[in-house]
Amino acid sequence: MATHTKTVSLTDVQQTILKNDLYSDTDNAGLDKWIQDAVDGKINNCWKRMQREWTTKLIDDDSFTDSIPSNQADFVALVTARADYKNRKARDDA
Repeated sequence: MATHTKTVSLTDVQQTILKNDLYSDTDNAGLDKWIQDAVDGKINNCWKRMQREWTTKLIDDDSFTDSIPSNQADFVALVTARADYKNRKARDDA
């Protein structure tokens, strides 16, 4: 599985605001961990919504006769390969 690196830019003022509430040492490891945890939490919430939505769609689709994968990677691959799958941008553009 590929890993993608994203960069977050903070001004000095924004970083100071975060450090007011979040523990961070001189090398900002605590702040970096909090940012990663926040992203992980968002991914988890998006996963739960995707899994709930698409499990229902797959169960209700009479033409779908395969089993629903129990692991995340296989589930996402199955869903995104379907002709009726649209990501958020495509859904909003439609």
